[in-house]
This record gives sequence, C-alpha cells and structure tokens, in this order.
Amino acid sequence: MRNLTLLLVFVSTFAIAESGDLYDIATAPNAERIEADIRKLADFGTRHTLSDTKSDTRGIGAARRWIKMEFERISAACNGCLEVRFQADFVEGEERVPERTEVVNVLAIQRGTSEPNRYVIMSGDIDSRISDPMNFTDDSPGANDNASGMAGALEAARVLSKYQFPATIVYVGLSGEEQGLFGGKIMAAAAKQEGWHIEAVLNNDMIGNSRGINGVMNNTTARVFSEGTRDVETAAEARQRRFSGGEVDSASRNLARYIDTMADRFISNLDVMMIYRLDRFGRGGHHRPFNAAGYPGVRIMETNEHYDRQHQDIRVEDNIRYGDVVAGVDFDYAAKLTALNAVSLASMAWAPAPPSAVTIQGAVQANTTLVWQPVTGAHRYRIYWRLTTSPIWTHNRDVGDVDKYTLQNIVIDNYFFGVASVSADGFESPVVFPGPAGSFDVPN
Repeated sequence: MRNLTLLLVFVSTFAIAESGDLYDIATAPNAERIEADIRKLADFGTRHTLSDTKSDTRGIGAARRWIKMEFERISAACNGCLEVRFQADFVEGEERVPERTEVVNVLAIQRGTSEPNRYVIMSGDIDSRISDPMNFTDDSPGANDNASGMAGALEAARVLSKYQFPATIVYVGLSGEEQGLFGGKIMAAAAKQEGWHIEAVLNNDMIGNSRGINGVMNNTTARVFSEGTRDVETAAEARQRRFSGGEVDSASRNLARYIDTMADRFISNLDVMMIYRLDRFGRGGHHRPFNAAGYPGVRIMETNEHYDRQHQDIRVEDNIRYGDVVAGVDFDYAAKLTALNAVSLASMAWAPAPPSAVTIQGAVQANTTLVWQPVTGAHRYRIYWRLTTSPIWTHNRDVGDVDKYTLQNIVIDNYFFGVASVSADGFESPVVFPGPAGSFDVPN
C-alpha cells in the first residue's frame, strides 16, 4: 500500500484548475470574426512602418486608427473595461528607418481588480512588408504576417473582456517589427520606466497558416519559442548556473511549459511543440525586446511556415503564386491559436503571481529543501520536480500555505525542481526554477 501511495504522489501531473470558465474561453474565439479582422487589415493595402499615416483608407496610419477604434468598440461593450491608447516614440538613423519616423503601438489595458501592476500581455504586429524591406508604397497585405496575430489579439480582447481578473491583461498591436522590433523596444522601455511587473508576454506572429512549404498540412500543432537562459544574466549568475543548472529553465521556458499544459488541458486537437530556441533559426520576433529587458516572453506561431507567402512581392512566377494574401490564411486554425492565448492569459491572470526569491538547498544530503517568498493571493504552494532530461514537469506535491518545504529522501543531484503558487479556487502560476536562472523577477 505504501508503494502505491508513493506512485500516486510521484506520477501526478502539472495541475491547472479545471475551471468551467476556462473551457468556455477555449471555445469562444470565433473564426468568422477573425477572418473579418484579417480582411480589414489586408484591405489597407500596405501597413509598412514608413507608409502613409494621413489617409483614412491606406497605410499604417489608417490601420492603427482602425485597431484603436475596434478596441474602443470592444471596451464600450464591457462598460469601458479597457483603457485604449496609442503609445509612440520616434525612431531615426536606423538601417531600415533612416528618416525620423513615429512608431505607434495600440494598447488596450484591462485593469486587474486587486493586482493592477501585475501584467500578462498578448501582442500582435500591425506592420507588414514585401520583398524589399524599404518598399513602403506597393501593396503589402500581410494577411498572415501579421494580420493574423493582430486579429487574434482583438478577438482575445472580445472574449476576455467579459470577465474580471485580479491581474491586468494587455492586448497590444506593436508597430515597427519588420524594421527592427521597434514597437516592442518602445513598450518594454515604457514598462520598465513605469515599473510594470510583467509576468508574461505572449507574442503572436503568424498564427494563421496550416499549409507549409514542406508540403505538410497540419492544423493540430503550434510552436512556442522561448529563450533557454535569460538575456539579462550576469557573469556571476552564469557561473552559478554552471554548477546548479537552469540552462533550460528560464522564466520564459517555464512560461512555454505552462502554455503547453494549457493546450493539453483545454484546446481540442492542439499539441504544442516547445522549441528550445529564442526564435526561428537566425530570425527574430517582438518578444525579444521584452526578453532583453528581463521580462518573460515567448513566441506563439504556426508549425509549418510557407516562405512563398512571407516578405514577398505579390506575383506569379513559374506557376507559383507569391505573396501574403488572405487566400493563404486558415481562419479556423487562427481561432484555435487565439484560444490557446486566451486560456493562458486568463489562467495566469486568475492565478497568483509566481513565487518570488526561490532558493534551494540539499548538497550532500538525502533531502532537498526549497524556500520562497509568499505572494499575494496564494492559498497554497506546489513543488515540482523532474528528471534533468525531461522536457516537462512530471512530479508535484501540494505543500500548503508555507514558505519552506523539505522533500524527504529526494536527492537534489538527480532532479530539477521548481515552485508554483495556487489560488484558493485552484488557478496556478507558472513554475519557478530556483535562483536567478529561473526567476520571474526583473532586475533593476
């Protein structure tokens, strides 16, 4: 009987609250609404960062004003629950922005009821481009890259604005991505200056293509990219990590594990492929500026890209159609990835913050002890561990409302460990790996 009890404890899985609300949220995103938003964004002709800002029908100015009005319409439906505003700064003297240009983001902020300075963020990109990154006049509909991500952020706002959360959720359209990730840099810098406690950035860049250039058609998988070690790691922290581990346990990597769990639990016919890389090979996205500022952030996107539809002039050559047009978007698939974002945002915003200042002890001992600082809203804490070769957390134990716990006869050398906070109704934070390698805290 004792062996059976141990088996039940050690084989337990990552536990997220079986909330009826989360199941409702997972089925709420509407493919027809997403299609309408993608078509509207594509109809602006081009959304290049350097394109027309005065026209009401063409260019990035018209696009961002429409996005702002759409967020305002969503806010009106929830009695003004969203704070909608532009966020802007000027960029000049850059390779792809040689002349002084205003880069403008659109933010819709759904304030938390009890922890308004704790933020979870979903981003899409407003801008588009074709073959020449400096061509801001020719048509660049950017239907999948990245009207799909922008439409997903709008739809997530429609769904989640019907609920209230302790933490703040931000839905944002970032500009200047194709010219150098400038919108993300502007927002990350502003968040740092204003003292935002950002728990997660879910960057959505291309969530609408289910037919890859490799010939694969698949609408049942998605990729989540995450950095392995924190970009802000110091030399001293790197030395500590060399002896204690943490190469695959940054806050961003454990955020990716959290999203993977949400897919398994709440999204039908969707499996997350966690990619142990900041982004695609040699490429970048708008989560990177947030990582560079010390914030946890990941990229969520389709699994099978079609390069004939990315950064291409619209044309036909050798019977091959090039260009990022609406015909290449799978709206049902975009709705599925939007749902993944929505349940992940909701679960984190309902859960307490991840534990702070997690440390671990147990060298040359039979037992392993974890210590942490309590966080607001936590009813209890859950300790996780896994074999060092396992990509996911495989064992866990509820330890109550404490700030220290010792795992008897579980040797520190053989496993990786972490701690999550759990609310009274079972919503759980991402897992925090001990020490600076896994911390969700942002350095000054």
